[in-house]
Amino acid sequence: MTIARGGRLPDGLDRAMEQLNTSVDVDSALWPDDIQGSIAHARGLGRSGVLSAAETETIVSGLERIREEIEQGRFVWDRAREDVHMNIEARLVELVGPVGGKLHTGRSRNDQVATDLRLYCRRRGQEALASLDRLAGAIVDRAEGELDTLMPAYTHLQRAQPSRLSHHLLAWQELLRRDRGRLEDALRRANESPLGAGAVAGSGFPLDREGVARELGFAGPMQNSIDATGSRDFLMEIASALSILGMHLSRIGEEIVLWSSVEFGFMTLSDAFSTSSSMMPQKKNPDVAELVRGKSARILGSLTALLVLEKSLCFGYGRDLQEDKEPIFDAFDAAIVSLDALAGAISTATFRRDRMRAALLRGHLCATDVADFLATRGVPFREAHHVVGALVREADTRGVELSELPESALVAAHPLLTGPELKSALDPEAAVERRALVGGPAKPRVQAAIAAARAFWKASER
Repeated sequence: MTIARGGRLPDGLDRAMEQLNTSVDVDSALWPDDIQGSIAHARGLGRSGVLSAAETETIVSGLERIREEIEQGRFVWDRAREDVHMNIEARLVELVGPVGGKLHTGRSRNDQVATDLRLYCRRRGQEALASLDRLAGAIVDRAEGELDTLMPAYTHLQRAQPSRLSHHLLAWQELLRRDRGRLEDALRRANESPLGAGAVAGSGFPLDREGVARELGFAGPMQNSIDATGSRDFLMEIASALSILGMHLSRIGEEIVLWSSVEFGFMTLSDAFSTSSSMMPQKKNPDVAELVRGKSARILGSLTALLVLEKSLCFGYGRDLQEDKEPIFDAFDAAIVSLDALAGAISTATFRRDRMRAALLRGHLCATDVADFLATRGVPFREAHHVVGALVREADTRGVELSELPESALVAAHPLLTGPELKSALDPEAAVERRALVGGPAKPRVQAAIAAARAFWKASER
């Protein structure tokens, strides 16, 4: 079956080709950006004298009517019109008559879609930043509320040293802080206007590229028409920032999965962010965290798709670029829903302070502090490390903790392992407060870190 056409190619379009060619099912998501860009282009044509004031007003009014129709769900998308651009333009001509056809003067779908995509990324980018801010705020709130909750710090997923929950939560926040900077930076570089670049070599009409760029909130017009229409590195950069963010969310999700397990028992998710088993009635599954881990794979896949899409393209627009939309749409969707879900899950979770504190009492977590105790008394740290390592083996053999060894065993290992200060070295709470360097888990340092985090995120909201 073929579909009739006109113009340069009067012969009908094969049905398979029509399915391959049509993109409106995907790119209709660009409609707010297409209308915004078209209104600015029409006004620019008016300022340049290409359109009369009456023609400009007629076209702008028609586009605003189309915006209302779409918002109200009355607009009918026609797949025979290929894409979002032709659907809107065809409806404009239906509403205002032949003058609607003048809208495309000096413009190609090549610079039109490139502009739409940059506007879309800016719009969705602000949504992502707002969601990121909410998640960071939820984490900082919980860090402040759990300031006195102690827990082990881990390396290799093994209990390592005494720490506090607030310090751990703020580590999550530090990742998000850098993620915000990466996304902001990518969005800043994307904020240039391709309009006026035409199909590939600009336009012979006296277009007001600078004025149109300003109206659309761009920093300015792009400086090369070939680059403006045929390059999508701005999508790759944004997808890269979202991919790193997604990977970080996956790491947070992984810890929530672990901490929610019976084996750890450090936290309990609220019912609103959990599911049950269809077979095992006792189960409460941390699905929110698992789904976030899964979404990260989709975001990473979107970046890969965009990188591969452009890797062999010559300069100038190629129809391959029709496939640039689904990856970036999907990346934004997955990132935003993951951020919002984790914000809700963390805000409503219950931290098991008793389980965390109990975990401090198993695993010889103060072994480093005992080695430091010897080092402060003049024993070379490597020797102290060896001595304490032997004591840990002795404790394991006896089935006790390092702190439970009798004084005789300690003194036998080294004569300096005695005195009232040794008790402090073996106390997990004292060990946490000793770590008072910048970046450490001591209470004053964590309080200062919380204050700094609040100041950063408050400033970011402006």
